[in-house]
Amino acid sequence: MKLLTVDTIAQAQDKLFGYAQHILPKTEKITIENAVGRILAEDAAAKENVPSFYRSTVDGYAVKATDTQGANDSIPTFLRVVEDVKIGYPAQSTIKSGECAYVPTGGMLPAGADAMVMVEYTEMFSDDEIAIYESTAAGKCVVTPGEDVKQGATVVKKGTVLKAEHIGALASAGVWEIDVYIPWRVSIISTGDELIAPYDTLSLGQVRDVNTWSLNAMAADCGFTVVRCIKVKDDEAVFRAQLESAKLDSDVVLTSGGSSQGKKDMTNDVMDSVCDQGTFTHGLSIKPGKPTILAFDMATATFMIGLPGHPVASLTVFQALLVNLWKAVTNQPQQKPLVAKMETNVAGAPGKTTFLLAKTYVSDSGEFIAKPVLAKSGLINSMVDTDGYIEIDMNKEGLKKGETVLIHRFGL
Repeated sequence: MKLLTVDTIAQAQDKLFGYAQHILPKTEKITIENAVGRILAEDAAAKENVPSFYRSTVDGYAVKATDTQGANDSIPTFLRVVEDVKIGYPAQSTIKSGECAYVPTGGMLPAGADAMVMVEYTEMFSDDEIAIYESTAAGKCVVTPGEDVKQGATVVKKGTVLKAEHIGALASAGVWEIDVYIPWRVSIISTGDELIAPYDTLSLGQVRDVNTWSLNAMAADCGFTVVRCIKVKDDEAVFRAQLESAKLDSDVVLTSGGSSQGKKDMTNDVMDSVCDQGTFTHGLSIKPGKPTILAFDMATATFMIGLPGHPVASLTVFQALLVNLWKAVTNQPQQKPLVAKMETNVAGAPGKTTFLLAKTYVSDSGEFIAKPVLAKSGLINSMVDTDGYIEIDMNKEGLKKGETVLIHRFGL
């Protein structure tokens, strides 16, 4: 039996990044109404100051702060009201000493005013005069032009996965159109005579097709466009035809199953022949996920990644290779891992990088604890109640109880 010649996870990532220079994602211009979940391709700069005028944060009266000095419940200050500012309209007056103007929350302060007094600390004294029972300071309850964002300043940085708060910030700064990366198109092909769909009747010896649907879900969650999601039998001619078809309209073709050295496993040979650059990695020094295959077709600019058939291994390799590659080529910052202390000793795999699933909890003493989830890679339910994975270096024997570890979460 031919043994796998494996790469380290770092070597495989470097090779992928090298080939990825030939398929760097393109960009498109869209409006912010359709931008949730997209990745910003260029820094977005404010079109204007936010706010663009001196704005009140309370309902009350715009005043010169010096006019209120010494005012209190016993000795009020009396000011003449010269304007009732309407929300959404510019103030018309210029406040002089001894004058004030009513301004609602969010309204514009008239020229000459430098502070607000809340309406709760005032009282109408006559038709055009109020008593003020509080001393205020310049700038109190006032937002100055550009205090939130100055015109030309970066509102949202390149590489940001856009969420509701980013859309709101862009809208506030007058940014309507933005440049975003066009998602890679992904095909998912699962192989195996034993696989059946979740909706079919299960017979003895058959197993449910997990990878097709879990990979589809993870690809969608990471923002990829899934162009096909199919299952094929262990038939070399059929499998070859599917790869040839998929590479014509996909940036990445994911297969699962058929990547080890079993009798029917043909993924490496077929990928090697349908990709003009051939297979450049056949096996990774990781656990789980050793039987991983990587290939590239220059003519169609398509990656082919043969993932292990075991669901946990398949999703873990997907994260470690494809998701991290996508983050790199779209300038996304690395997700901050969770920091915790090990609940117990755990051994690593000699000569391999170990990806250890972990669940976290807070101990009675308030420490964040990582509890290893020890399960075989074929058991998908072991991932359901986990917070991510710990990466144990291949040169490390394992982890000790109380040791500080980093827990990497799945997805972007």
